[in-house]
Parts: sequence; structure tokens; C-alpha cells
Amino acid sequence: MLFPSVLSIPGLGKRWKLRHRFPVIFETFLLNWSRSVPDMKVSSVDAFLEYLEKERGYSHHSIRNYGTDLYTFCKYLDDYNNVGMNDFRSVKKTVIRNFLGHLMEEGLADTTVARHLASLKSFFKYLMRAEEISMNPAANVKSPKVKRSLPTFLEEAVVAKLLEMPEKEKSWLGGRDSAILELFYSTGIRVSELVNLSIGDVDFDGMLIRVMGKRSKERIVPFGKRAHHALRRYIKERENRLGSLEKSDPLFISNRLKQIATRTVQDRLTYYLNQFELSEEGEKFRGIKWSPHTLRHAFATHMLDRGADIRAIKELLGHASLSSTQVYTHLQVEQMKKVFVQSHPHA
Repeated sequence: MLFPSVLSIPGLGKRWKLRHRFPVIFETFLLNWSRSVPDMKVSSVDAFLEYLEKERGYSHHSIRNYGTDLYTFCKYLDDYNNVGMNDFRSVKKTVIRNFLGHLMEEGLADTTVARHLASLKSFFKYLMRAEEISMNPAANVKSPKVKRSLPTFLEEAVVAKLLEMPEKEKSWLGGRDSAILELFYSTGIRVSELVNLSIGDVDFDGMLIRVMGKRSKERIVPFGKRAHHALRRYIKERENRLGSLEKSDPLFISNRLKQIATRTVQDRLTYYLNQFELSEEGEKFRGIKWSPHTLRHAFATHMLDRGADIRAIKELLGHASLSSTQVYTHLQVEQMKKVFVQSHPHA
């Protein structure tokens, strides 16, 4: 069967044009598609996803996760509970608990199960506000305990070596990648924030960037001299190759001259990390899971090490809550313990 561009799938109404508005979500549902499903009369999930997009300003990545989680729940209702696919008024607390148990039996990680529950809590809260249901069946369901892992710790010397890796590239991509890595480490911004930067978001004289963070919250973040130099060099080379730039042009582009994708940034970082791991300095880091967030963690940790106020770091990182930033203070304690055990004669 051919899949239409407007799908009538569990919890998603015909107004949700996945292929055109959210191609990644569309592909996710195709991957999960196992059989034909009944048509939907009303799409509460559809309205919820549009609410997240238009009123809450959620990113496509977040909406994809919500859509996937709610699709999984709707399919569970259809397969195991004989509850009408969109009859959310019939869902009780026991159904939510059984669903979480089902996810655990399927082998999903505790973090993933917890995310599904968080999605359901938000969704049913939305339905209550819309007066579609009278109570939130997920409100008092306890989330599985999730062990909060500490970020990967990178010493300043290690980061310095990593930032040198793009300089070995002879193509213009090396200059672009150098600017990306330097900006990551200098500002601590998220990869989603970096790929959406435009030329006009950079104040070269003031050495500031305007960042659009989660929930469309804007913040101004300073960057340092090394990042400034790398950006200037990259922009100059790009202008020499492609001509003058407009303020609306994306700051970082792919080899196809389009806005760089998150996956491309991740792949390029993986490439340089692999090169770094082959070096003598990087040998001990083999097998460690790296990501663009690694440099975000390094930014915060090194700022704290040098005496920065944690509240200032919170603002620079764009954290909504100080508790999100405090994980880096725990990292400092763990690192001190490690140094003590390795160095003290009575440890």
C-alpha cells in the first residue's frame, strides 16, 4: 500500500500533514507502521501537537518525541485494552501503569519509559484544560527511578587538542568545522541552537551571538577570541568562494551550500573525535560516547573550575532551572574524589 502524505493514523487527524510539516515525524511513523488502523473521527493528539508547535514554541525534535510516544500509547490501547483509539475518557490510572509495564517488558530503558510517562502527563493535562476529560489519569503515576549520569569530564588540555583537529583538513570544510567546534566550546550552546544561527545573529564587534533556545526563548551569549578568529576566517573564505553574504543567510552551511543539518554536525564531530582517539593523547578516551553536548559540558565545567558563578552559567546555557546546571557541581565533586583516590597515599 502507498502511504499518503496526510495520514489517518492512531491519534493523528487528517489535518496533521506530517510529510510536509514534519518529515522526520512522518518517517518515524512509517517505521512503526505494522498494519492498517481504523480511521479517526476526532484527533486530540493532532490538536495537542499543533498546540506544542504554535503556542508553546516546541522544537521539531520535541514534537517528534511527543508524537512517537503518543502513537505508541494509542497503539497499545488498540492492541491490548479494547479502548476506542481516541476515547481517552476511558483511560484509567491502571491503564497507564500497565502501559509502562508493557514498555519495560519490551526492554525499553528507564529513561525512555519515564519520557513516555511525561508525554502522557502533558497530553492529559492538555485534554483537561480543553475540557475533553475531567481528570488526568497519569497525574499521580510514579515515574521509574532514573539514575542521573554525570557528564563526560574533559580536561582543558584534551579540549585544546580536540579543537586542533579540523586544522589538519585542507578543504574549506576544515575552516567551517574549526569555527563550529570553537563556537561550541566558547559558548556552550546546543547543537540545535548552533545549526539555526544566521549571519545576522553574530555581532562580530561585540563578540556576541543571539541564540534562540528552547521554547523560543532568546538569549545573548558572548564568545571568546579564538572563536572570533575562527569565525572571521571561515566567513572570509566563504565570501571568497561564494560572494557577499546576507544577514538572513545561515551561519553554517553544508557542502551543498544549504543550512547545515544537526546530523552533519554530529558526523563531523565524530570524525574528529575518531582522529583524536587515534592519537597518543586520545588513547585513554577510546570507547567513550561523545556528542556535541560533550563540548557544552566542558564549557560549563571549565567555567566552574575557574570560579564562575553557577547562576551566570545557568543563563549562558539557557537552562530554565538552576537544578539543571547544578549537575556540573556534582561533576566537580566526583572529579575531586577521583584525583584524591589516585593521588593520596592513604586513599
